[in-house]
Amino acid sequence: MGEELKNQNVLVTGASSGIGRATALRFASEGARVALVGRGREALQEVERVLAEQGRESLVVAADVTIEAEAERALTETVARFGGLDVLVNAAGILSNGTIETTTLAAWDEMLNVNLRAVFHLMQMAVPHLKRRPGNIVNVSSVTGLRAFPGVLAYCVSKAGVDQLTRCTALELAADGIRVNAVNPGVVRTEIHRRGGMDEENYAAFLERSRTTHPIGRVGTPTEVAELILFLASDRATWITGATYSIDGGRAQTCAR
Repeated sequence: MGEELKNQNVLVTGASSGIGRATALRFASEGARVALVGRGREALQEVERVLAEQGRESLVVAADVTIEAEAERALTETVARFGGLDVLVNAAGILSNGTIETTTLAAWDEMLNVNLRAVFHLMQMAVPHLKRRPGNIVNVSSVTGLRAFPGVLAYCVSKAGVDQLTRCTALELAADGIRVNAVNPGVVRTEIHRRGGMDEENYAAFLERSRTTHPIGRVGTPTEVAELILFLASDRATWITGATYSIDGGRAQTCAR
C-alpha cells in the first residue's frame, strides 16, 4: 500500500460500483480517507468493509446527490468527519437510450439532473473547502462528451456539459490553486449499461462489438480509469487543469462504423 495521498480527504460519488468504487479503493490504498457516497447503503458498506480489512478509514454516506439537501448532507458529513476536503471525484452517473424523437422530457431531465446538475451542485458546495487546502476536482465524463454517438442523445449532451463545466471552472478557480479535470472513458465493463435497460444477451453482444470499435481491441476496466483519476488528483499533476483526458483504447480517434 502506498502513501501518495496520505492524510488527504476525498469524497467519491457513485462509490458503490464501477468506476466510483474502483476509485475509492485506489485512493484509500494510497492513504486517503474516503467518503463513500451513493444511493445503495449496503453496497457502500461492502466497500467500507473491504477498506476496514485493509486498515483504511472511510465514511459511508447513503445519499441521492440529485436531491439538494442530501448532496449538502454528504459534503457536510464528510467535512465534519475528516476535518476538510482535498479531492472531490464526481463518478455518479446514469445512462439510457433515446434519440431526438424518442427521448421524453422526463428522461432528459433525469439524465441532466444526475450527470450534470448534481455535479455542478457538488462542485459549487465544495469550492470553499477546497480553497482552504487547496484541493482539486476530477469529474468522470465519457468519450460521448467529446464525440457524437446516435441513440444516446441525453447522455451525450450531459457528458459534453460536464466537459465544458470542467473547463470553465478550471479557469475560474485557477487563481485559487484549485485544479479541475475530467476523464473521458470509452466502454468500461460496469453495471451502467445493464441499469440503463440492456439485457444480458444484448450486453454481451455490445461488449463483443466494442472490441472492434476500440482500436486497442477490448473494453476498459474500472481500475484502469481509477489510475488516471488518481494521477490527476495527485501532486504528479500539479500543472494540469481544465483537461479532458481520453482513456478509451483509442475510441475517440475513430470515425463512425
